[in-house]
Amino acid sequence: MAHSKARAADAKVTYPPGVKEISDKISKEEMVRRLKMVVKTFMDMDQDSEEEKELYLNLALHLASDFFLKHPDKDVRLLVACCLADIFRIYAPEAPYTSPDKLKDIFMFITRQLKGLEDTKSAQFNRYFYLLENIAWVKSYNICFELEDSNEIFTQLYRTLFQVINNGHNQKVHMHMVDLMSSIICEGDTVSQELLDTVLVNLVPAHKNLNKQAYDLAKALLKRTAQAIEPYITNFFNQVLMLGKTSVSDLSEHVFDLILELYNIDSHLLLSVLPQLEFKLKSNDNDERLQVVKLLAKMFGAKDSELAGQNKPLWQCYLGRFNDIHVPIRLECVKFASHCLMNHPDLAKDLTEFLKVRSHDPEEAIRHDVIVSIVTAAKKDLALVNDALLNFVKERTLDKRWRVRKEAMMGLASIYKKYSLQGEGGRDASKQISWIKDKLLHIYYQNSIDDRLLVERIFAQYMVPHNLETSERMKCLYYLYATLDTNAVKALNEMWKCQNMLRHNVKDLLDLVKQPKSDASSKAVFAKVMVITRNLPDPGKAQDFVKKLAQVLEEDERIRDQLETLVSPACSCKQAEVCVRDITKKIGSPKQPSNPFLEMVKFLLERIAPVHIDTESISALVKQVNKSIDGTADDEEEGVPTDEAIRAGLELLKVLSFTHPVSFHSAETFESLLGCLKMDDEKVAEAALQIFKNTGSKMEESFPHIKSVLLPVLQAKAKRGPPRQAKYAIHCIHAMFVSRDTHFAQIFEPLHKGLDPGNLEQLITPLTTLGHLALLAPEQFAAPLKSLVANFIVKDLLMNDRIAGKKTTKLWVADDEVSAETMAKIQGIKLMVRWLLGVKNNQSKSGNSTLRMLTAILHSDGDLTEQGKMGKPDMSRLRLAAACALLKLAQEPCYHEIITLEQYQLCALVINDECYQVRQCYSQKLHRGLCRLRLPLEYLAVFALCAKDPVKERRAHARQCLVKNVNIRREYLKQHAAVSEKLFSLLPEYVVPYAIHLLVHDPDYVKVQDLEQLKEIKESLWFVLEIIMAKSENNSHAFIRKMVENIKQTKDAQAPTDAKINEKLYTVCDVAMNIIMSKSTTYSLESPKDPVLPSRYFTKPDKVRRRPGRSDAGRPPTAWWSACQRSAQAGHGERRRGSQFTASPQNHHRILHFPFSNTHLGGHAHL
Repeated sequence: MAHSKARAADAKVTYPPGVKEISDKISKEEMVRRLKMVVKTFMDMDQDSEEEKELYLNLALHLASDFFLKHPDKDVRLLVACCLADIFRIYAPEAPYTSPDKLKDIFMFITRQLKGLEDTKSAQFNRYFYLLENIAWVKSYNICFELEDSNEIFTQLYRTLFQVINNGHNQKVHMHMVDLMSSIICEGDTVSQELLDTVLVNLVPAHKNLNKQAYDLAKALLKRTAQAIEPYITNFFNQVLMLGKTSVSDLSEHVFDLILELYNIDSHLLLSVLPQLEFKLKSNDNDERLQVVKLLAKMFGAKDSELAGQNKPLWQCYLGRFNDIHVPIRLECVKFASHCLMNHPDLAKDLTEFLKVRSHDPEEAIRHDVIVSIVTAAKKDLALVNDALLNFVKERTLDKRWRVRKEAMMGLASIYKKYSLQGEGGRDASKQISWIKDKLLHIYYQNSIDDRLLVERIFAQYMVPHNLETSERMKCLYYLYATLDTNAVKALNEMWKCQNMLRHNVKDLLDLVKQPKSDASSKAVFAKVMVITRNLPDPGKAQDFVKKLAQVLEEDERIRDQLETLVSPACSCKQAEVCVRDITKKIGSPKQPSNPFLEMVKFLLERIAPVHIDTESISALVKQVNKSIDGTADDEEEGVPTDEAIRAGLELLKVLSFTHPVSFHSAETFESLLGCLKMDDEKVAEAALQIFKNTGSKMEESFPHIKSVLLPVLQAKAKRGPPRQAKYAIHCIHAMFVSRDTHFAQIFEPLHKGLDPGNLEQLITPLTTLGHLALLAPEQFAAPLKSLVANFIVKDLLMNDRIAGKKTTKLWVADDEVSAETMAKIQGIKLMVRWLLGVKNNQSKSGNSTLRMLTAILHSDGDLTEQGKMGKPDMSRLRLAAACALLKLAQEPCYHEIITLEQYQLCALVINDECYQVRQCYSQKLHRGLCRLRLPLEYLAVFALCAKDPVKERRAHARQCLVKNVNIRREYLKQHAAVSEKLFSLLPEYVVPYAIHLLVHDPDYVKVQDLEQLKEIKESLWFVLEIIMAKSENNSHAFIRKMVENIKQTKDAQAPTDAKINEKLYTVCDVAMNIIMSKSTTYSLESPKDPVLPSRYFTKPDKVRRRPGRSDAGRPPTAWWSACQRSAQAGHGERRRGSQFTASPQNHHRILHFPFSNTHLGGHAHL
């Protein structure tokens, strides 16, 4: 063949039969015609045609001349290229061209012709496709491996193919291109960086988005050549990542995008690269770490990724970035968690611990995104998140930042709606998240108005959607209420109560706005505006908006009418929607898209609009209860036992009867409630009675047929029903009937005459009924009641022990185990108290007698007769009854005045009773009376004794009670600025003198200077002072200090001549002073006003001038004080050498120290 080529150099060109010479002397058309015949000839030839190969050798050489390679006509060039492609096929494996330059020119020429593939609609496209197919099948370009310029040829070929590929090409074109390019990579000795860049550039996102077909071509090529190209890819990433040689390629800046794309194409391409990423994750450069984290987040989180399992060291290293010092990196990791949980549930366990730490991250945005990640996964499928992850969201509902709390609450609400309300995950899913409804409602206990408003919104949109059809909405509410825990029920009740109060406040505002303008009406409007403002977010801004609303209501009669309809008791849910829409439309302005005033009005309307409850809703709810009673409801399907569902339904109706009494005014509702009265379940009947009491005020005139049936039932309940039902029956009669006196007499007479102390079990209900009759109609039965109390209750019942109690070491037993005699005595005590509360005067000195009786019970530990017949549980019950009775009487001013200090102290000591249940019940009663501002302030001091309670939970509860009571009083004073005359009875700081006096008379405080006893005194004082001193408003610390100083200028009014008692008083004052000085930095400021001490507890101050050597309050230093002084001087002698103790507060404040450990303050502060 070589010999033939030598001969052909001078030989004549032989053309196929019928083809004349092809030269520049013929026209373009003729040249094309002749070339087509040449193409046909070469196309028909095969490699075995040796004679033809020899014959047309010169023609092959001629076609490679510059004349053809540089011909201006594209058709000529295409035909020549096809001929050359066939020539390479025919003469393979040795081409007829030996010159490297000529070969380069030929292949560069062929590459240029391949650009014609771009136009798939061209008439010549088939010839272009033939050219591609031919060179791909023959692997013609492999000849270039030996050329010095091979890289330039291959690079140009790759660029051309990636440029021309488009969506008009079929699969064959795509396949031939891959075949052509892959042969170069797989059969060549090397892949240059330039050639590699030509392939990889198509993976860069910007290029990928511009030409998706080029991306697919590169992807297919890399998959085909993975094994061959992997070393070159590894070398590229080594150069950039490890050695930092970014100049090796223009793609260096896209290195992380390329790694992601290559991993998605074939993970084997990165076998040696991934370990380098582990190194990069530990880089000192924040931005570099962030880029790697973003990359790995996509790689680990991809749906079909197995990287975490295949490369565990890299996975563990990545998890470590959850704790990175750089905030954006932690944020990126948290965002990744959502995709990872959704695509790889098996990795949830690994993520849980890291998300737990991040859920407490100091950065708000990270805590927020932890919630978003978990909730997003949970909403896709609850099975993707474990209970621990849901608990992180639960914890964040109490986050200090509102944005985080809101996200957590809304996330839980959406999860609850999807899986519990809509039941998308079945019963198991619903059961798994059953706690959410309780948790969301518990948040209503938070002080923030934003939290409370969001709970209301969640309730209306997610828990019981207001847009449901009425019967469906009530069914939803019915079963929700039946499955809530106790605290959630209380929160829901409180929510309705608050909304109802706000509704009444808005109604009051409307009434005030309609009045003629005057100074008094303006003041009343302003006061009401302030009350409404406190029920809206951001009260500072809301105040201006509510004022503006009041002005709008004055000027716009239509808005006023709409709002009156909205707050009227008869407003239906549909009417409410129309009113809200009309009001917001009237107030809103299309020209002002962001309208803070409109937003505030929407908040207000959202709170007061009755979107759940109206007459139709109550009727539907009653029908639902009836279904449960009839056994036709879905109670079992809803997971609620029928008895519990009925009870809960009646309790729900009872609560709604307080807030929406008018909605119950229908014969159907009242008839259903009558049926409930006849049920055996006592709780159901009790609830029905309370509903009648709350809603039946107009029953006589509106529903006489109901009244005629109800009255005999009430009378029977009052005479023979269970005690609680008897109580509610009496209150029903009082609330519903005009001729109540007649009905009361019909009940009182037979019960009064039938009292038999020998039949104790039959005595409890009559005593209960008589007690409530005494409360509601004391004048009607004045004479018989006085005789009943003196002769029957005291002499026959309380002063006699007829039955010996059971001997037991228990201090408390269940209600059903308490003896009938004890229960009767308790009702007797309650009857006496109710009688006194009904009378409300002490003209007959009955109050004094009763108080002596109650304190005698406390003195005797509950065994009034001291015969030893009573069991310990019975004695505990009677102690509790007597103490609670004292608290009841103390709430009435005429009886509070006659309670002696000894009686008050004896009552207070019940909070330290040996029986846990007595302490618990007593503190609850105490707390309730204080919260209602019914009990005088000195009873708040009783909680100081709780510091000695051995049970941690009881101490915590007492502290909560103190905090709430202090906050209630401070809030009341803010809202009622004009109650300065009541300041002494409301200001929390005034509890300090009462606490000091109570501790002075504590029976446990025997030895004045005993350090152990003083520690207890200190603990008790700090228990109260810690809460009162939590804030120093208006120099309150200085005010407390001044109060203690003033006490030291007085004597104990209870025992003014008792030296020991007064020494105790001054010692306790010293302890209090030490606490104040050690905990406050503002105690030495000027007191805002001179404190007033209670004259019942302290004598008038002595007129003693202060002088050196005496305590700051004019009294000689106590021995305890002196001990403190010596201890301080011994401990600080060198530092304070030469200093003298003086009476000035500034000096002795510095040297006062306890001679015992400061840990006795509960570890709160250092003394």
